[in-house]
Amino acid sequence: MTEYFPDGVTRIDGWFYDIRVPELEELGRRYVLTEHGILDDGRVHTQEIQSLIDAASANGGGVIVVPRGTYLTGALFMRQGVNLYVCDGGVLRGSDDIADYPVLTTRIEGETCRYFPALINADGVEGFVMCGPGTVDGNGMRSWRSFWLRREWNPDCTNKDEQRPRLVYISNSRDVLVAGLHLQNSHFWTNHIYNCQRVKFVGCTIYSPASPVKAPSTDAIDIDVCSDVLVKNCYMEVNDDSVVLKGGKGPWADSDPANGGNERVLVEDCVYGFCHGCLTCGSESVHNKNILVRRIRVLDGSNLLWLKLRPDTPQHYEYITVENVTGRIESFLTVRPWTQFFDLKGREDKPKSLAEHITMRNCDCDCDIFFNVEPDTEQYELRDFTLENLTVRANHNGFRDGAVDGITIRNVDVK
Repeated sequence: MTEYFPDGVTRIDGWFYDIRVPELEELGRRYVLTEHGILDDGRVHTQEIQSLIDAASANGGGVIVVPRGTYLTGALFMRQGVNLYVCDGGVLRGSDDIADYPVLTTRIEGETCRYFPALINADGVEGFVMCGPGTVDGNGMRSWRSFWLRREWNPDCTNKDEQRPRLVYISNSRDVLVAGLHLQNSHFWTNHIYNCQRVKFVGCTIYSPASPVKAPSTDAIDIDVCSDVLVKNCYMEVNDDSVVLKGGKGPWADSDPANGGNERVLVEDCVYGFCHGCLTCGSESVHNKNILVRRIRVLDGSNLLWLKLRPDTPQHYEYITVENVTGRIESFLTVRPWTQFFDLKGREDKPKSLAEHITMRNCDCDCDIFFNVEPDTEQYELRDFTLENLTVRANHNGFRDGAVDGITIRNVDVK
């Protein structure tokens, strides 16, 4: 049976259906940490592990194997042909000292700038595999506590003011597989992919705590100027948004060649624990098209579909479908201006944005508010929304006539 993305004409390629994860022996020559003097001894082994990655690359590639035990490191940079496998009981743990993450040019929060790398970085690679039943742990508690202390002192501090690394950053790459791993306790965003094609997250558990210390801005997966992305059979519970579509910000973001859209993203068969947004467009986003979220279960989330619309950025969200959802959510559909840290940079008019061809169907959910949509015709246009086959038990309906230009409602039961 042929399936299509929400525009009805773009086929879901067979690549999306292939979720096979290679066995360890298929990943090339093994470079086991303990066989190269890298021990579970509480020391930070950044230089030794990086030297092993470089040696594997020089010898034609292979796989870095993290055996049972806990191995501390700062920022690591994967090379072409070198994969990563974390064994059952193995933990690759990030240093909590920002000095172990050298400042360099990277991509963060919708811009290219000088900042800190992630714990695991891969740039310009093809066919990279990062998998196994083990754990990659960011060890972020120190920076979380420091962030909230800084915010108490300066309520206007930004995410970047508290200097902290991401967990995984993959850029300018294609045919990437991240599978089976426990990815947890990141200092900042957990997984960030930028300018990539054909990336799969399969069977991962992505976690950061909301209590007793909140892990600020630890998004599960940030998709930034990418095409053909699959998120399947994952469990996501983070103290921010789960699957987030990025792409750039600012009054001329759509003309910056470093920015761009996300297209052909499929999220399916996933379970969500607590998160701020299950699928979020924004807060740094330019164009998202053909985004399909289906067959998901939400245990405790704030927003099922959240369209953040910045008053300082031209944004276009189109052909987005969320379907076959069950569970408990605070807000079923949220569309509102997003004004945190916005800056028109001298532009006198607000860039106009558009959200169109948005569909939510075949869902059975409990929520606090069903229709959390705020019209703002000066800033954005909302048109051609479809709500179909919905059974929703809500404390507040919230529906507003005229909020959307051309809304189709079929078989919607809001109790």
